[in-house]
Amino acid sequence: MRKYLFALAVLVSLHTSVQSQQITVNDYNRAVQFMWPNLINKKIFNISTTPYWFADSTGMAWVNQDAQAKIFYKLLWNKSPERLFNHQQIVKLLYDSLKITANENDLPINLISIHDANNATIGIAGRTYHINFLTYTLARTATNNRNPMESKSPDGKWIAFVNNYNLFVKSSTSGEIKQLSSNGKKGLEYALPYGWSDIIEGENGDRPQRLQVRWSPDSKWVQTYLVDLTKGEKMYLLDWSVDSLFKPKLLSYYRASPGDTNLVYYTPVFFEIATGKIIQRDIARNTHTFPTNYEWSKQPGIIYEMNRKRGFQEQELNLINLNSNTAQQLYRETSKTNIDNFSIDIVEDWGEAVITSEKEGWKQLYLLNLATASIKPLTNGQYYVNTFFINKKTKNIFFLASGKEHGKNPYHQYFYSIGLDGKPPVLLTTEHANHDIVLSPNGKYFLDISSTHQQPSTTVLRSTAEGKLLQIISKANIDALMQMGYQFPEEFVTKGRDGITPIYTVIHKPSNFDPAKKYPVIDQTYSGPHTNMFPRNFSSSLSRSNQALAELGFIVVTIDGMGTAGRSKAFQSVSYKNMGQNLLDHQIAINAMGQKYVWIDTSRVGIFGHSAGGYDAGHAVLAYPDFYKVAVASSADHDFRMEKDWWPEMYMGWPVDSSYHLASNITMAPNLKGKLLITHGGIDENVNPSATFKLAEALIKADKEFDMLILPSQRHGYTGIYNDYFTKKKWNYFVEHLLNQQPIWDFKWR
Repeated sequence: MRKYLFALAVLVSLHTSVQSQQITVNDYNRAVQFMWPNLINKKIFNISTTPYWFADSTGMAWVNQDAQAKIFYKLLWNKSPERLFNHQQIVKLLYDSLKITANENDLPINLISIHDANNATIGIAGRTYHINFLTYTLARTATNNRNPMESKSPDGKWIAFVNNYNLFVKSSTSGEIKQLSSNGKKGLEYALPYGWSDIIEGENGDRPQRLQVRWSPDSKWVQTYLVDLTKGEKMYLLDWSVDSLFKPKLLSYYRASPGDTNLVYYTPVFFEIATGKIIQRDIARNTHTFPTNYEWSKQPGIIYEMNRKRGFQEQELNLINLNSNTAQQLYRETSKTNIDNFSIDIVEDWGEAVITSEKEGWKQLYLLNLATASIKPLTNGQYYVNTFFINKKTKNIFFLASGKEHGKNPYHQYFYSIGLDGKPPVLLTTEHANHDIVLSPNGKYFLDISSTHQQPSTTVLRSTAEGKLLQIISKANIDALMQMGYQFPEEFVTKGRDGITPIYTVIHKPSNFDPAKKYPVIDQTYSGPHTNMFPRNFSSSLSRSNQALAELGFIVVTIDGMGTAGRSKAFQSVSYKNMGQNLLDHQIAINAMGQKYVWIDTSRVGIFGHSAGGYDAGHAVLAYPDFYKVAVASSADHDFRMEKDWWPEMYMGWPVDSSYHLASNITMAPNLKGKLLITHGGIDENVNPSATFKLAEALIKADKEFDMLILPSQRHGYTGIYNDYFTKKKWNYFVEHLLNQQPIWDFKWR
């Protein structure tokens, strides 16, 4: 017994000594090495290769890079790869033509487009040039002097423009002017859309101007909107960041909140040029957030109308005959929750429209007959179609889908081809990995970038005919990363809140990981229902810089709980009107990890997130204060009633009801027990900082200690030195309050 007690005392002593080791500047330096900007094209290369398809369809070009050189390649079909140009000749050309001294292994040029094997458009020092690779000559490309407030008809005979809020057309030959509308005025304005992030400066400043019209293919009709700003309500910002001003600049923008009726509205209007006939579709009036959209038919006077009703529970496709002023409904879909992940692609040459819908429980492809309005499934199964590409000539549809390959990670996507003949899809990428695809414009080839969070990228060229491998383009070089002691993040799977559904997690451990040590856990969260966070490819496993944070002595996890996208409709709908419960599966997964791994300390759990992830982070220490102890919530929508209208109305429902109140971080302010840092960009027009200020007010009223950081010059995303500053604050917040160590401020980022 004495021997046993002595051994136990030694183990406890060793464990305590490991825990009490003070963090050093070397730990920070190691963390900085793993920051994404310090890795990409410095320690890791060819993680993702961009193809430049020749405009004449004879080949492609790309750039390969390693620590020694950046090399430009080309591949002509049925030939072997070769240099796109002579690097030494380019060095000479840059000096002779522009007096730029360059290194042939690091040429300061960017490919923009490739016309053929010998001609390209490139960027040099912010300017655009045409280059000939036979003669090695440069010529500045012509600048586009098109007036953005004018739109020329397809036949070139008419120019549409706005004057005094009304729409006019002018003959491009005679100069004859026709006034198409006459009742426009300030606040009721034709063809002048209000952009999502258009900022108005000052008390009575003018809004940015742009023109929006859609000409019919035969130039006989023009479609636009009557933009009604008369009752639109604004959100406001104060910009304190201008060094030369000693008073803040007032900024405003039209943006509705959930449930608002005082919005900017768009009413569709159609004008017949020859007769001056006006058709106004009042029934299709919609908010400027999601205006009714249109696509012209090849048939004269016919246009397709895609109308998404407010509340996102009803979607229509209508055929509008302007000649007879009649409408025919081609498709209508309704949902008891919401219609998300929906798209329509009209292919008149086939007499069909390709639709993506989750109406049968999984996001699948459907074929809508435009003549009969009948619909049939094109794909069918318990998998998720991410995106699709149409080859009109071959009547083939290529699509990326997740979860179709049985027994594989449901977030890894594979590439498929399907025809209109009813035959099942053909798998074009067979390797067990995630496949990111770039399809050639002619649909004959595709670039396949395959990787996972544990498998670096391999990029190959394939034929769309059964996915035949044609050429290896590049392989990721991560030698320097591995020499830094990098350990691939681990995948962890457990059951979700229903006890059935698999929940996927990735685990980042420090490169100096010690299995005898107990590590606090940090949950990097974003449970916004429109997306998912599992790092399906190699670049996403590193680009979030979670490995850098882990280097400071943490286990960093990313979890996709029920209520997020990319799986079944039922999986996503768990969060509908219920986003306050989105972290339940996170807790389940972290506890399951703690039971399996002795080195995970579930008594010390932190969390951070941005935007909707910031809401999660704030919510964590307010709704689950006994589990989450430290949170960093950046640019968060802490109360969905103060957000932009579309996002909460899509996922929390419309009209606004008590579910908004129950999910609010602000109403939960008295629950705070742990440490909370809330941050926001001072001029964030995406998620207005008002909710962060309102949460601060509620925390003060509840006599709760918290920390707050406002970055006055920053918008929704933090950039440059401001992002460095925020990251340092975030790291040190966890070092001090979760690791219980003295943080270090003075270290270098590069």
